[in-house]
Amino acid sequence: MEGSQKEEFLKLLEEIGRTRMPFGKYGAKEHPPKGYPIYDLPVEYLTWFKERGFPKGRLGELLEWVWQLKSNGLDAAFDPLRQKAGGRTRFRPKRTKNWEFPQEGA
Repeated sequence: MEGSQKEEFLKLLEEIGRTRMPFGKYGAKEHPPKGYPIYDLPVEYLTWFKERGFPKGRLGELLEWVWQLKSNGLDAAFDPLRQKAGGRTRFRPKRTKNWEFPQEGA
């Protein structure tokens, strides 16, 4: 990769790192306050968009880039973004363990 291409790719990765899914099952309503980071969206979800059409505008372009990288086995390109954010985003919230024991004499 030439120097200018590498810089453009790094800028693209930075933009992908700042972009969250604004709607749907990975949107802000289900994952408050901002939505799910697009770099952690499952490839199956992105493939659904690929088959039916990505959203219009910059979001669609970024989702298509993420799909391209993930479908070509380059998910590791997002590892620096994940490290910066504290790890891979979990889809399901952590379960809290609630242990209840019967009281004696009850």
